[in-house]
Parts: sequence; structure tokens; C-alpha cells
Amino acid sequence: MREFLSVFSIGLFQNTLRTATPVVLAALGVLMTDHVGIMNIGMDGMMLCGAFFAVLGSCYLGGWLGGLVLALAVGLLLGAFFGLFVVKFKSDEYIIGVALNIFAGGLTVFLLRTIFGVAGAYSGTDALPIFGLPKINIPLIENIPILGDLLSGNTLLVYVSWILVALSYVLIYKTPLGFWLRAAGEHPESLRAAGKSPEKMKYLASILCGLFSGLAGAHLSLGYLTMFTENMSASRGFIAVACVIFGASNPPRVFLAALLFGFIDALGLRVQSFNVSSNLTSLAPYLVTVIMMVWVVWRGERRKKRLAR
Repeated sequence: MREFLSVFSIGLFQNTLRTATPVVLAALGVLMTDHVGIMNIGMDGMMLCGAFFAVLGSCYLGGWLGGLVLALAVGLLLGAFFGLFVVKFKSDEYIIGVALNIFAGGLTVFLLRTIFGVAGAYSGTDALPIFGLPKINIPLIENIPILGDLLSGNTLLVYVSWILVALSYVLIYKTPLGFWLRAAGEHPESLRAAGKSPEKMKYLASILCGLFSGLAGAHLSLGYLTMFTENMSASRGFIAVACVIFGASNPPRVFLAALLFGFIDALGLRVQSFNVSSNLTSLAPYLVTVIMMVWVVWRGERRKKRLAR
């Protein structure tokens, strides 16, 4: 029993923050498009491209900053591509999302073998090393027992994700731009009558979604791991969509839902030391995601019944 309780150490909660961060960032992107009436299920492919190009930029541009810039640039392009087809050409958002996921999977495999000459994974060489994201030690806090170990010493994008959650909440609920974004999804004709273009708001949301996905991918390959592996996004984009639905597109609630996923994922890795099958532990986060979605549907049906009385 004591050995099992040792799983719940500070390391578990440190890993929770690391594993939750890409989901947090991706979910912030999804909720931007959700507020304008678009559901982007192509986040998995966007994250995967962000992860690969972050490694590419880190290797060829000489540092983590180059990787971060290249990941953001690719995310911006993919977000603009998604917006172009969904907003301009009125294509089905789900078909475009699936196409992005398939395209990203094939593109990254091809480029990995063409540029780096390897299959499966690339973790850097002496000639082309990968520069990971820096770890940030927070003065004063780092000296506090337990709290310092948890909150200090994380990689850059962990802290950036916390800041972006707060900024996203302020943007969506406290600014005129946020009001226009929500109106573009809820009452587009009213927004148009007020002299604002719903299409422009949808383009903006799609681009923001791409930028968030680039950051999420960069954290995967330069923060969480310092390597790129094929399909390393591992359906985190779909989990981000589930977190947005579970959190009703509210940034703090979405953040808490992503933390739950991160905790279950980190816990699964820890209990492998008790000879629990890795196949079972890797299934746990996705099982929790399914349970979350079932609960959302059950809650919605229960609310409908109450209103019908």
C-alpha cells in the first residue's frame, strides 16, 4: 500500500503539467473556432506539423527560438488554409479537418525520411542537434518546498499556456473583439447588421487556432520530449476538442479539463512500475475522454427533459 501511495509524489504532478500543456494549447485554439461556429477536428494534424517544423527550425536555425518561430509560421499557414476552405469556399469543416490530419501524417513522414534520413523518430545528431525549450526557474518560488518543485523549473511553454488561458478569457469575454467573435458564431446576421464581417471573425479565429496548434506541437517535440516521432500528436487534438466541449468553450474550464487528461496520462506512466501493462495505461486518458463526452451528452439530455416539463 505504501508503495502504491508513493506514486502520488511531486513528480506525478510535475508530469501532469507537462503532459497537459499541449492539450491546453490545442484546446485554446479549438475554442476560438468553436466560438465562431466552426469545429476544427484537424488540430491533430496541425499539432503534428508544428512538432516537426519546431524540430526542423531548432536544427537548422540554430536554437529553440528558431524552432518556435517556424512552428508558429506553419501553424499560421495551416490556420489560414483551414479558414480559406471553410469560410471562403464553404467546404465542410469536418472533411477539411480529416484531410488536414491525413496530409500532416503523410507530409511529416515524408519530410522526416527526406531531410533527416531516418524513419520512425529523430532525436538529433552531433551535426544536427535538437535544442529543447529552456526551463524557467522562478525566483523566490523555487525555494518554497513542494510548491517550488511544482511551479518552478518547467519549460517555457508551460508558463506561456497559463498566461494564454487568462488572456483568452479576457479576449473572449471582456473585449469588443471577443464579443464580435462570439456574435459571429451565435448571431452572424446581427453582427453583419452592426457593420462587422462574420467572415473576418471566422478567418481570425482560424488563424489563432493555427497559432495555438503550432505552439502545442512545439511543446511536444521541444518541451515534453526533445525529439520528433511519427504521429507523436497521438490524437491529442481530438482530446482537445473533447476538453472544449466538456468545458463549454470557457478557457478556465477547458484548462481544468486538460489538466484532468494530463493527470490521468501521467498517472498511467507512473503505475507502469507496478507491472501494469503499458497498453492499459496508455488507454486510460482516452477512456476518460470518452467518459467525459458521455457525461456531456447525459447532462444535455437531462437539461432538455427539465425544460420540456
